[in-house]
Amino acid sequence: MEAKAILRSARISAQKARLVADQVRGLSAERAVNLLKFSDKKAATMIRKVVESAIANAENNNGADVDALKVKTIMVDEGPSLKRFMARAKGRGTRITKRTSHITVVVGEGK
Repeated sequence: MEAKAILRSARISAQKARLVADQVRGLSAERAVNLLKFSDKKAATMIRKVVESAIANAENNNGADVDALKVKTIMVDEGPSLKRFMARAKGRGTRITKRTSHITVVVGEGK
């Protein structure tokens, strides 16, 4: 049985979040949470919360055994970008793009 959790419009670029997501893909759910707890990346806390939410969904909705769960898929897609302007010299302004991402985690009972 599989359970899914999604975090939409997380204020981190997809490129930076994928670095952390690649580390936990395929791990057992418990090991993934422990690895993310001790990572000092900003994306690690966001992904850890999504993994914990997916574990809770599997436990509460499907009655799955928490020890048997593993991270089946983890996807980080680009979300909408916030366009901002930063003041520069001589009255100019440059465009700043504040990127967001959608983080999707699917956990299931592994083999």
